[in-house]
Amino acid sequence: MTMDLYKHRFPIGEFEWEGEISEGQRAAWIEDINALPALLRSAVSGLSEEQLDTPYRDGGWTVRQVVHHIADSHMNSFIRFKLSLTEDNPTIRPYYEDRWAELADTKSAPIELSLSLIEALHERWSRLLGSLSEKDYCRTFFHPESKRTFRLDYNLGVYAWHGKHHLAHITELAKRLGW
Repeated sequence: MTMDLYKHRFPIGEFEWEGEISEGQRAAWIEDINALPALLRSAVSGLSEEQLDTPYRDGGWTVRQVVHHIADSHMNSFIRFKLSLTEDNPTIRPYYEDRWAELADTKSAPIELSLSLIEALHERWSRLLGSLSEKDYCRTFFHPESKRTFRLDYNLGVYAWHGKHHLAHITELAKRLGW
């Protein structure tokens, strides 16, 4: 992969974390979850339908698809948190995000539907995250595709990164095209 393609695909780099996750790091990630809805709304504010239907990179999703994907993905993660908090190491249900991105609600629905959903979802998610104990963050789920077990604190980091990652797809595209 060329450097330009990598930069367009991973504008903030890939998520990497090893070792213990501190209470301070979790708090920072929760703040990222809290901040995303307003940052996302600001990033797409005033974009035309044509701009919303512009891919963020060659072969990539459109801005519209990215917004709807964030809602889909973060709903799935929220459910994974709740399953992990109420079951012992549940096996989660993977989904084909690339196929979901091609469905009509993702390709053509107004982004306001997902912006509102993300605002409400992140409010609930943040309340849940703020209530968890150290022991709760050690709870796990099993991902059958990767055949790995993930702790909730690690997954919190993944989704804090995930929101910023897709937000950067939109903001970097806007910079490149002078929107």
